[in-house]
Amino acid sequence: MVNYIWVGMTIIGLIFAAVNGKMKEVNEAIFHSANEAVTLCIGLISILVFWLGIMKIAQDSGLLEKMSSFFRPLVQRLFPEVPPGHPAMGYILSNMIANMFGLGNAATPLGIKAMEQLKELNGGKPVASRSMITFLAINTSSLTLIPTTVIAIRMNYGSASPTEIVGPTLFATFISAIFAIFIDRYFYYRRSRKEVK
Repeated sequence: MVNYIWVGMTIIGLIFAAVNGKMKEVNEAIFHSANEAVTLCIGLISILVFWLGIMKIAQDSGLLEKMSSFFRPLVQRLFPEVPPGHPAMGYILSNMIANMFGLGNAATPLGIKAMEQLKELNGGKPVASRSMITFLAINTSSLTLIPTTVIAIRMNYGSASPTEIVGPTLFATFISAIFAIFIDRYFYYRRSRKEVK
């Protein structure tokens, strides 16, 4: 559906530009944006490689395991359907830790693996389980300690203080994570009451 929306917006934009004689500006914008996108991606690679390296060091030193152990009791309360030793729990914890360090690109494959494991626990049903919904809500609103990607973008665009975003990001993502959990639980308990009736 999203693909159709993007194609529709592109076609409407091109028709509008052609009717108003703005095709030259559209062509310039396309090539300028493509050039900026490549520059931005190259700039992001360095910061992502750095943090992925830090994550690898944390994994090899056992720090990642200690962080996982610290968050495990909380995560087990959020996902009561997932057995403690199940691979899904490891993927969920790794995804959450990667998101905390602003490594969305590294967190995505871990999130996909977590969803695959949660789907297996759900018996492969086409309807999302409680744990799958909770994971999606938490993953979308994830608490971010260090917004690595945003810092890198701010550095690429010459920000005088690229790290000043850390405090507001921490506050905003903390609030969003709390509300995501609250809303998830609210709808879960409301649905449970309806099923009991």
